[in-house]
Amino acid sequence: MSKTTGPGPIGKTILILCWLAVCGLSFYGSVPSFLLATGQVGTPGTLTVTSCVTLGQGRYDCDGVFTPASGGPAVAVDASPDSEAGETTPAQLTPEGDRAAPAGTKGVLAALSLAGVGLGGLGFLPYVLMYWARLPGRRVAAVAGAVLSLGGLLLAIVGVTASVL
Repeated sequence: MSKTTGPGPIGKTILILCWLAVCGLSFYGSVPSFLLATGQVGTPGTLTVTSCVTLGQGRYDCDGVFTPASGGPAVAVDASPDSEAGETTPAQLTPEGDRAAPAGTKGVLAALSLAGVGLGGLGFLPYVLMYWARLPGRRVAAVAGAVLSLGGLLLAIVGVTASVL
């Protein structure tokens, strides 16, 4: 029976690059939602959800009317699928003008949920690198990785919960 030692240098490089890409894309993907929720982009106003249609398997398609805070004309938009018909909430209209996202704390927490996934994914990367390099201090890296991963998981859970409530 042969004993495998794991991936070679090229395999390790590919694994690390994929790991960084997946976690980095989580951070990158959360930036537009974070900018929208904090009012850096888009138009502030109020979203009133007018209808939600069941698509099956717990999925919904919701539409609404966005009323700009500046007093401009109301715009028909797509609403978040976790909305309920009749719900009114502070929102930001995307620069494209087709969707309104929750603004304020609820929107920021929802945007941070995706970043939490990336943070949680990066938690054990230092340990893996130290393990492959056979460096001392791996136990500390493992504990720190567990704490970082748990923090990312909690951030993701809080963000998703805030977006649903």
